[in-house]
Amino acid sequence: MGEVFAGRYELVDPIGRGGAGAVWRAWDHRRRRYVAAKVLLQSDAHTLLRFVREQALRIDHPHVLAPASWAADDDKVLFTMDLVAGGSLAHVIGDYGPLPPRFVCVLLDQLLSGLATVHAEGVVHRDIKPANILMDVTGTGRPHLRLSDFGISMRKGEPRLTETDYVLGTPGYFAPEQLLGAEPDFTADLFAVGLVALYLLQGRKPDSRALIEHYAAHGTPGAPEGVPEPLWQVLAGLLQPDPQARFRTATGARKALAAAVEMLPEPHPDEERVEIFDQLGPLPPGFGPQGPTGPTDGDPAANARAALTTPRPGTGPAGAGSGTAPAGAGSGTAPAGPGPVAAPVGVPTPPTTPAVPPQQPQQPPQHPYGPP
Repeated sequence: MGEVFAGRYELVDPIGRGGAGAVWRAWDHRRRRYVAAKVLLQSDAHTLLRFVREQALRIDHPHVLAPASWAADDDKVLFTMDLVAGGSLAHVIGDYGPLPPRFVCVLLDQLLSGLATVHAEGVVHRDIKPANILMDVTGTGRPHLRLSDFGISMRKGEPRLTETDYVLGTPGYFAPEQLLGAEPDFTADLFAVGLVALYLLQGRKPDSRALIEHYAAHGTPGAPEGVPEPLWQVLAGLLQPDPQARFRTATGARKALAAAVEMLPEPHPDEERVEIFDQLGPLPPGFGPQGPTGPTDGDPAANARAALTTPRPGTGPAGAGSGTAPAGAGSGTAPAGPGPVAAPVGVPTPPTTPAVPPQQPQQPPQHPYGPP
C-alpha cells in the first residue's frame, strides 16, 4: 500500500522529479482515477510560495494544464493534475528528430492558443521550453499538447520571489530583455515559443545567443535549413531581440501562422507519420487500469486500501487538509527534465549544445516527467 495523503491520494510510483519536488502517479480514491501528483516539503518557504501561486491558477483551456486539487499532510503538501502519458516535446524529438513543418504548425497553433488564454489572465509563464509542453497519447492522429509547469509563473505586477538582479527560467530560452533585468512580460514568453518552434523543426536546441548576435549585426537572418520561408517569417517575428519589434500578442502570432500555413507545400506522400505513444510504462504490482486490485483474505494492505475507496466525510488524517479546484477548472501536470534556474542579470547565456540528438530512435523511452 502506498502512502496516502488526506485519506484520498495514494502514491503509486514515481514518474519524475522537477526542481521543486518529486512527481508521482497517484490514485484518487474519491474520483477513482489516476492523476499526477507533485509532492513538496513544507520546509522551503520559497517552494511553498510558488506552490500557493501554482495551485491557485485557474485557467480552463484544452491546451493549458493548471492544478486541479491539493492536499497537505504532516510536513508535505501535494497538488494533483491530469496524468499526461505521451511524454514531452523533448521525447518526440528524441524519437523522430526534426518534425514535418505542417505537424509543427499544428503544435505551434495549439501552444499559442493556450498561451493567449494564459496571458489574458495576466499571467506570464516564464519557463516555456520543450520539457514543459506535454503530449496526450494520440497515436498517429492529430496531436494534442498541453502547456504545463506554472511553478515560476507570475501575474504582471506581482512581487518577485527572487532578488531583482536574478532572473528565473531555463538557460537557452531567455529573451534578451530578461537578462537585462526587465520585468516579466508576455513578449518574453513569445520569444521562447519561437525557440521551441525552431527546436521542433531542426531537431536540436537553437543557439539563441548566436541568433541574437546575428540580428544585431546583420538584421533578420534568412530561413534556416528545414524551415519553409512562410513559416520562417512568423518565427522571425517571434524571435526579434527587441521586444517592441516582436509580436505583441499570442493571438497576433497565431493569425500570422494561419496565413503562413496556407502557403506551405503539401506533405510528401512518403513522409513518416509521427506517433505519440504512452511513455509512462506499466503500473506496478497491486494496481490495474481501474485502480488498486481487490483485497484478499491474506493481504491486509489491500484490505486497508479498499477501506480508503469510500472515505467518510471529515475522516482524513489528523492535521491533513485538502482542496479541489472549482468545477470546470483546468488541470495540470509536472515538469519534465531539469527545472528552471536563477541566472544573474547581465551575464550572457553560455553557449548551448543540442539538448537531444536529432535522431535517436534506438534509445529506450524516458519518463515524460523527467528522470524518476
